[in-house]
Amino acid sequence: MKKIFYFLLALGLVGTDLASAQAPKQATWIYYPGDFEVWASNRMQNRRTDRGAFLPVLWKMDSHYVLVEFHRDFDVPATEELKLHVEGIYNVKIDGKAFVGYPKSITMPAGHHTLSLKVYCQDRVPAVFVQGKTVVTDASWLVTFEDKEWIDATGKVSDKSGTSYLNAGAWNFNNPLSPPSKYKLPTEPVKAVKTDKTAKSFFLDFGKETFGFVKLHGLKGKGMLHIYYGESKEEAMSAEHCETLDELTINEPAKKDSVMELSKAFRYVNVQFDGDVKVDDVSMLFEYAPLNERGSFKCSDNELNKIYDISKYTLHLATREFFIDGIKRDRWVWSGDAYQSYLMNYYSFFDSPTVSRTMLALRGKDPVTSHINTIMDYTFYWFLGIYDYYQYTGDKTFIKQFYPRMQSLMDYCLSRRDKDGLMVGLAGDWVFIDWADGLSKKGEVSFEQMLLCRSLETMALCAKENNNAEDAAKYGALAADLKTKIFSLYWNDQKHALVHSRVDGKQTDNVTRYSNMFGIFFNYFTEQQKQDVKQNVLLNDNIQKITTPYMRFYELEALCAMGEQGYVLKQMKDYWGGMLKLGATSFWEEYNPTKSGADVYAMYGRPFGKSLCHAWGASPIYLLGKYYIGVKPLSAGYSTYSIEPNLGGLQWMQGSVPTPNGNIDVYCSTTQIKVKGDVGTGTLRFSSKTTPKADNGTVKSVGNGVYELEIAKGTAYTVTYSGK
Repeated sequence: MKKIFYFLLALGLVGTDLASAQAPKQATWIYYPGDFEVWASNRMQNRRTDRGAFLPVLWKMDSHYVLVEFHRDFDVPATEELKLHVEGIYNVKIDGKAFVGYPKSITMPAGHHTLSLKVYCQDRVPAVFVQGKTVVTDASWLVTFEDKEWIDATGKVSDKSGTSYLNAGAWNFNNPLSPPSKYKLPTEPVKAVKTDKTAKSFFLDFGKETFGFVKLHGLKGKGMLHIYYGESKEEAMSAEHCETLDELTINEPAKKDSVMELSKAFRYVNVQFDGDVKVDDVSMLFEYAPLNERGSFKCSDNELNKIYDISKYTLHLATREFFIDGIKRDRWVWSGDAYQSYLMNYYSFFDSPTVSRTMLALRGKDPVTSHINTIMDYTFYWFLGIYDYYQYTGDKTFIKQFYPRMQSLMDYCLSRRDKDGLMVGLAGDWVFIDWADGLSKKGEVSFEQMLLCRSLETMALCAKENNNAEDAAKYGALAADLKTKIFSLYWNDQKHALVHSRVDGKQTDNVTRYSNMFGIFFNYFTEQQKQDVKQNVLLNDNIQKITTPYMRFYELEALCAMGEQGYVLKQMKDYWGGMLKLGATSFWEEYNPTKSGADVYAMYGRPFGKSLCHAWGASPIYLLGKYYIGVKPLSAGYSTYSIEPNLGGLQWMQGSVPTPNGNIDVYCSTTQIKVKGDVGTGTLRFSSKTTPKADNGTVKSVGNGVYELEIAKGTAYTVTYSGK
C-alpha cells in the first residue's frame, strides 16, 4: 500500500495533506483565545496577602467564557480512532450527530466530516484535546462562545457557515494529561546559606533575594508556629511590621514534612514556634520561570557587569506566569510595569509567550468599562506594547487576531476626551504618571496626550497590518491632529519645553521631565527642540528630579537617544551602583541616596513597604542592549536591523542580542568592532576619526566621519577603526 500511495503522490493524484497524514500529528489543548490568560492571571493575582490577610486587586476582573464550541472540518483518508480529553462537561458530534454521554474515544470514518465539541466549564477554561492519526486539535480550529460568530485569523467574524481559519487559543500544552488548568511554574529545593537555630526558632539567610515556598522538615507537636519573611534582615526580625508572614496552628502527633501553601519573596526567614512543637530543619522550594539565557553583556567596567547581572536576575524573578511588578508586593500584573518588562525581555530572554500572555491578561474582555488597572497612562502603555511586540517578534497572527480588542479599547479612550479632544481624568480614572511628591494631575496633562498620540499611531500601524485602509487613515489622521495640538497648546518658547499641563484652557508654569523625555525617543521634536529639551529639562537640576527606577528608565533612554551614553553610564553607576553598595542582590522599587539605615526599606508609610525586587529596577538590560551594544529592529522580526555601538567611555564591551531566529553578536573596543547576525540584513553604523577597514563587505562613508557596513546573515565581520 505504501508504494502505491507514494506512486500516486508523485503523479499528483493525492495531495500533500494526505501525505503528511501518514505519520500521527501532534495534538495540543485548545481554548477560546485569551481565556487561559484571563483565568490564569485571576488565579495568580488573587494570591496576594498582606500580613496573612487576603488582598485582592484594585480593578474589575473579567472571567473566561464558560460555554465554548470547538469545530473543524477534516478529510480523513481512513477510519481512525480519536482519543478525547476535555476540561468540563461536553457533547461531541460528527456531522451534527451527537454521541451518547461523555465518550473518551470515538471512531471517525473515512471521508469528509465535521467534528465539533461543545464544552461547559465554570471553574476552569473550557478546553479540548483530540488525538487521532490525522484528526488533532491545533490552532486551526474554529471556536465560538455561542455568540453565533466565529473569529478568523484576520480578526474578522463570519457566521457559522464560514470555513475560514482560526487561531484558537493554544500554547505548548501538548500532554493530554496536563491540561491548561494544571499549569504551574517548576520548583527546585534550595537550602539556606546560613542558619541560626535555637530550641524554639530558626533564622535563615538564603544568601540573596529569592522566591518560593518554605518547607518545614520533621514538623511535630502541638502549638503555634510563626514564619516572618524579610527581603532584609531587619524585616524578617520585625514580627510587628514585616509585610508577609504565615501563622499556623500545629497538631501533628508524628513527624511530617510540610510545604507552605503560598509562595513568598524573601532573603531571610524567621521561624518561631511554641508549645511542644519541634522542627528538624527548614529549607525552600525555589519557584522559577524556565527561561533561556539568550542575551548577554560584558564590558571593561566590573561594577557595570554586576549591575547587568543583577538586573537580569531581577527581571527573571519578576517573570512569573506573567510579568509582575514586584515579587513581595504587589505580585500583580500592572500595565506600566509590564511594558518595561517586555522591552527588557527582548534584550535578555526573548520570551515571547510571556509577553503575549501578559498583554492578553491585561486587556481582558469586552465591553470596556474602565482603563487598564484603572490607570489612564497604563491603557496607553498597553497599545505601545502591542506594536513593540510586533516589531521585535514579527508575530502578525497576534496583531490580526486581537485587533478587535484594540479597536474597542481605543473607542473607550476616544469617548473620554474633552471638548478640545484631549484626555483628562474623569470619575474612576487614576492619572498616575509616577510616584513623585507634589506632581499635579489636574487638568489636561501633556504626558497623557503624548501617550494617546503614540497609541493612535500604533492603531494606524496595526490597522495597516490588517489591510484595513479605512482604519489606518482614520487613526493616522487623529494622531496627526493630536500631535499638532500638543505643540500648539503645550510648547513654551520661553521655557524651551513642553509644559506639564493646561488648566482652564491655559498653560501652567510647571515644566516636568515626563512629556519632554518621551517626546525625544518618540521622535516628535525637531533637532533644535531636542537640544533645547536636553539642556533646559533633562540636564537641568532645577527641574524636579526623578527618584523611581520606573521613570529613570525613560529619562535615561531619552539621554541615550541624544547620544549621552557617557553621562548615562555615570548615572547607572551612581544609581544602581548605590543600591549595590547597600547590599542589594536584586534591584528595588525606589532608591533615594539621601536615606540610610533601615529607612531605605520604607515606603507607603510602612517601614518595609518598599519592594526590593521590582521589575522596573532592571532597566539597564534594555539600555545596554539597545543603546550601548546598539542593536534594534528596523522592521518586524529583525528582517532588517541596525547596530550602532556606543562605548560611552568604556574601553570595550561585548554582548549578544536575541531575535526570533538567532542572535546578533557584537564586540566593540576603541579600535575594533566585530559583528555577526543570525537573522535578516543589518546595517552597522559607527564613527571613526580615520578611514576604517573591514575584512568583509564594503565600508561606506555617509559624511561627518560616520560610516556604514551592510551585515549579511550568517557572515562575521571585523572592522578596524579609530573610535573616540
